[in-house]
Amino acid sequence: MSFTQVKSGDPYEVIPDYGRDWVWEKPSKKDLYAMQKDWPRISVVIPSFNQGKFIEKTIRSVLLQNYPNLELILIDGGSTDQSISIIRKYEPWIDFWVSEKDSGQANAINKGLDRATGDVLYWINSDDYLLPNALFYIGSFNWEDDIGAIVGRGHKVDLNDQIRYTPKVPELSYNAFVRWVGYGNFMQPACFFSAKAWKECGPLNEKLHFCLDVDLWIKISQKYKFRKIENDLAHAYIHSNAKTTAEKEKMKIETALLITCYGEFEIARDMLFKLADEYQSLKRDRRNVFRNTLFKVFKRITGRNLA
Repeated sequence: MSFTQVKSGDPYEVIPDYGRDWVWEKPSKKDLYAMQKDWPRISVVIPSFNQGKFIEKTIRSVLLQNYPNLELILIDGGSTDQSISIIRKYEPWIDFWVSEKDSGQANAINKGLDRATGDVLYWINSDDYLLPNALFYIGSFNWEDDIGAIVGRGHKVDLNDQIRYTPKVPELSYNAFVRWVGYGNFMQPACFFSAKAWKECGPLNEKLHFCLDVDLWIKISQKYKFRKIENDLAHAYIHSNAKTTAEKEKMKIETALLITCYGEFEIARDMLFKLADEYQSLKRDRRNVFRNTLFKVFKRITGRNLA
């Protein structure tokens, strides 16, 4: 069994690799953080439920940052797969974890952030992972008082860790966020926010299932500035059980309903009209495919064209 180092307070400790093959295995170098003495405390919350296939990579991607002032909190919703045994392997490096039934993703994140003591807050889902030196980029940023959140580059990747989609963020503002679908969106695991912004704008709305993050970004943008950095911070997996992959249409509908809560009726209406047009187009395409198939079968059987 080989080992890699991670800093969890002092002194440096080791994290076993358990013989697994990882996207990146070498931890961030210790001297990376020699540039300054005091680093802001970053609290990372990992909400999870039955994500045993992915969660170990998520945990390691945080610990291998070697960040000198890290708080790691893991909130599991009562998983029945291999998640708990994986979490226990990393228990020495987790500040707090619990496995108990919750009411959903937003509830789990709120539980974790309620415990967080960091200057900078963040959550990463257990089927996403941080990229090398991500916490260094966030910790070394000049967090001025009027900055509520920082957004870096995030990518959607397939199960072979190949990049399939990278949203291009045109701006980071209220006007962009209320046009989230198709315009002002970015990858949630590429966004870190200040504890001050969370205190004023949180918690997450636990009635939302899909756009709980968008609601928070809108609220923060009404009081603080967002800043973009040109660094790759995180990857999110595209897979059949991911909510934004499996239930994309529901996500769009809930986002439109959310936007109306901020008085943006026309934007929400246009979004829903576009969704309706896409549905009608799909119905027409399916009808044409059925009709053409029927014509071909009829001709094959009778030798004649169907009038």
